[in-house]
Amino acid sequence: MPCPRRLAPALLSIAGTFFAASISAAETPPFDTAELDRSAAPCVDFDRFVNARWLAAHPIPPDQVRWGVFDQLTQESLRVQRDIAEHAAGASASAGGDVAAHQIGLLYRSGMDAAAIERAGLAPLQSSLDAVARLKTPEDTAAFLARAAADGQPFVFAFDVQGDFRDARRQIGAAAPAALGLPSRDYYADARYARERRAYRDYMIRLFQLAGDDAPDRAADDALALETSLAEVTLSPEAARQPANQFHAVRAAEADRLTPHFRWAPFLTAQGLPATAEFSLAPPAFFTGFDRLLATAPPAQWRAYMRFHLLDDAAPYLAQAFQDASFDFHGRALAGQQRDKPRWQRVLGTVNAQMGEAMGQLYVARTFSPEARQRAQVLVTRLLAALKARIEALDWMSGATKARALAKWQAFVPKVGYPDHWRDWSGLELSAGGYYANVRALARFNHRDAMARVGQPTDRTRWSVLPQTVDAFYRAEDNSITFPAAILQPPFFYANGDDAINYGGIGAAIGHEATHGFDDAGRQFDGQGNQADWWTAEDNARFNSRADALVRQFNAYAPLPDHPDVHVNGRLTLGENIADLGGVHIAYDALQAALKAAPAEANRRIDGYTQDQRFFLAFARIWRARMREQQTLVYLASNPHAPPHERIVGTLGNVPAFAQAFQCRTGDAMLRPVKDQVRIW
Repeated sequence: MPCPRRLAPALLSIAGTFFAASISAAETPPFDTAELDRSAAPCVDFDRFVNARWLAAHPIPPDQVRWGVFDQLTQESLRVQRDIAEHAAGASASAGGDVAAHQIGLLYRSGMDAAAIERAGLAPLQSSLDAVARLKTPEDTAAFLARAAADGQPFVFAFDVQGDFRDARRQIGAAAPAALGLPSRDYYADARYARERRAYRDYMIRLFQLAGDDAPDRAADDALALETSLAEVTLSPEAARQPANQFHAVRAAEADRLTPHFRWAPFLTAQGLPATAEFSLAPPAFFTGFDRLLATAPPAQWRAYMRFHLLDDAAPYLAQAFQDASFDFHGRALAGQQRDKPRWQRVLGTVNAQMGEAMGQLYVARTFSPEARQRAQVLVTRLLAALKARIEALDWMSGATKARALAKWQAFVPKVGYPDHWRDWSGLELSAGGYYANVRALARFNHRDAMARVGQPTDRTRWSVLPQTVDAFYRAEDNSITFPAAILQPPFFYANGDDAINYGGIGAAIGHEATHGFDDAGRQFDGQGNQADWWTAEDNARFNSRADALVRQFNAYAPLPDHPDVHVNGRLTLGENIADLGGVHIAYDALQAALKAAPAEANRRIDGYTQDQRFFLAFARIWRARMREQQTLVYLASNPHAPPHERIVGTLGNVPAFAQAFQCRTGDAMLRPVKDQVRIW
């Protein structure tokens, strides 16, 4: 699942970040009904009916924290990517060769050279550790933060480029919180997470010991004390995803009034920006709290905090003892992962994190044809037409708001398969040795690329995700919907599959992303990506009433039998739940339109199931997954998606067509009473 990040409406996905497999020339049957658990009634637990047998036959591998469709495709993909990377690593740097492939080869080769990494020990990090040791005053710490950010290594807060919420035609710099090493602020105080806090402190001690600290326990206490104070001024995940908390335009003088001990003109200059540049500082309360701590927290706490996060960030690229310590906390203690991934997979993760578009270009050339892209574009067009029809038919929205919703629909920017123009990697210099040095060089290169876009016109065709990602995305700041090459394959999409399977799979995913433009956060932006209120007061109240009902529904779910007091956060997951519900309605409507044009197909049963039934079977299958208990706890505390089981049963319980397809009766668990069914889009 996704690593901790700001959960903005700027980038919303159906699942998180996963990497996909190549498209097989010989596709498997679109749906194998032998997988169905016929001991389970579809109207009682549709997830169990569709997925229980498959999940029982596919336990979570020891090096995974969850297992399902996305994860299975990840493993197939990694084999393809490994072949690409190993070929690049073995190729000579001949004149006129592929620059991106050569750089991938250098990065991969340096990451696989375990002996060189062991010999280097802590030396690659020593200069940074020495710089932290010299921090004595708030001014020292502020200057260090500015230099580190310019080096692509932010502490406390990240500084990136984003669309201007007031004028989406231009790009602006943006500072956003990035202070915590645990999943959310609740982990620092809530009694439910006492075990995780102890494990986090133990991990700090272990890293300090490996780095040769004289008093590792005291350093851990100092680091954790400061981080706990930073957690107190950090928003909850549900508050952080609200657009009002994600943009606050300032210039240096105004920002300095919020943070009198942290000067922003020198910071901007260090990033290569004009000292007078306008930027976003959001949310202001976090930065005010950070500034207070900058002035009042003991310097020893700041040094310990910086030292720990330097070590924690670098651990995956250092000697094996550091890698083991990182896995034992982040993987085993926090997420319940039993065994670390093999080195080649971890190194590929670095390649994708740092040079993902370069890998994507090679991946697409090998796995995704222009013909596949054209087929997918047709599907996207059909699903968007179904969304338009649903907006036009809404009975709860006034004509004035409906007209603005349709104007936003008209302005969607669909991105399918891969970018039309690939990123230029010239100027990047890596070496065959020095893994950590290569990672740092890439971080600097990527940060400079981001800063070069600040103040420039927005390119709405630019991709912010990778073609090899098994996921789909909506970005509010440019009103784009993106469907990477990797998701346009089985079991989401079958070139020769029947419409029901394809609309229930990739169709629901397309509808999901389009609905994000109209979820509780996306609806606060217009068709160009400006934050704007285009709702009448009456329609706003009607939307909120329906959304609140969906919040209450998901708040009632407690996914873990051993933790009956831990519930789904209906407010945090609201956007994804709205998108799931809208997506299945839109895809179902699109299927009915396709079947209306082919009456013979509409009445055809396949393997004994109607077209409507196969549609819902396909929908439930794409969400099949099981997570380890520890990972589920992390998920519930910080992730904007509901767990897989609740996504399936919670969504379909609000869909009358599902109950009709399987002839559910009053009292069946999957048939939510009509008065309690939620319909928004």
